[in-house]
Amino acid sequence: MSRFVTFGEIMGRLAPPGFKRFQQAMPGTLDITFGGAEASIAGSIAFLGGDAAFVTVLPDHAIGDACVANLRSIGLNTKHILRTDKGRLGIYFLETGANQRSGNVIYDREGSSIAITPATAYDWNSIFDGAEWFVTSGITPAISSNAADVTATALREASQRGVKVAIDMNYRSKLWRWDPSLPPRELATRTMRELLPYADVFIGGREDAEAVLGANGSGSLEEVARQITRQFPRISRVAMTLREGVSATHNNLGGMLFDKATDEIFYAPEKGRMHQITNIVDRVGTGDAFTAGLLYAQTTPELFASPIAIAFATAAGCLAHSIEGDFNFTSREEIESLMNGNSAGRVKR
Repeated sequence: MSRFVTFGEIMGRLAPPGFKRFQQAMPGTLDITFGGAEASIAGSIAFLGGDAAFVTVLPDHAIGDACVANLRSIGLNTKHILRTDKGRLGIYFLETGANQRSGNVIYDREGSSIAITPATAYDWNSIFDGAEWFVTSGITPAISSNAADVTATALREASQRGVKVAIDMNYRSKLWRWDPSLPPRELATRTMRELLPYADVFIGGREDAEAVLGANGSGSLEEVARQITRQFPRISRVAMTLREGVSATHNNLGGMLFDKATDEIFYAPEKGRMHQITNIVDRVGTGDAFTAGLLYAQTTPELFASPIAIAFATAAGCLAHSIEGDFNFTSREEIESLMNGNSAGRVKR
């Protein structure tokens, strides 16, 4: 039994060392790690001390074994990971940006095991036994029509059992190609509108809400959040990251949480201020760290209050920029220290 259950694809992440471009690194050496939004969320929750299980499908071979071992090493429950002789491990190639040069991601996910495995292959009774939260994102249904169907089934199964649902929008414009009759954004809009009625918590960015859901606050973030809860009445909390991109290696980060029950908006660090991140180590997975921080706070009594929860989530997302790889190896103590204003990064002796 796990308090949190996340569902999605975990991939091999191949990246040139440092800030090299693909053309500089190949032929040659690429660093390989494992990553993926839902796995990253679960891993971050586990590293904070939460109880999390990750559900996916992996090929039944040595690389799949290595992936499962890696997930176990960070404290995840992997008993619900399916192994199959069909499909393959999805891959993404990452070129890290620097200064005014943007980062670049190339996906190679078509025909991956999770893209082709049907919903009937999963033991939903076992997966949701004892679960309090189910977490998924807009990335998994973007992979294939089958993955979208499995995501919908998982959401229905969770809802029927009274499991609360969090959906992180995570719109990826390079995905959503499985229906050639529709442009990617239109396909994403149609699909996510079918999934979001199951959500209790919405997590995303303002661009996600405006592009995919059509929310338009006429300059007001508060109105965008209220529009989301009006469109999808089950949603009780709307959380958004607020990001200013100065360059690829300099971002400013804040967070916003709308609590429908009290009709209140909370900002972190506070409205008009942001965490200044001037030397980004790794941008990938930082939104997942924000999501994990918020969900961990949802089940931690002393962190549950909205102003504390959004401060915790935003600090977690901020610190993830200092960690190489998809997973956020940041402790609760470090996150709370940043919440309390300790941002100098001095050596602890």
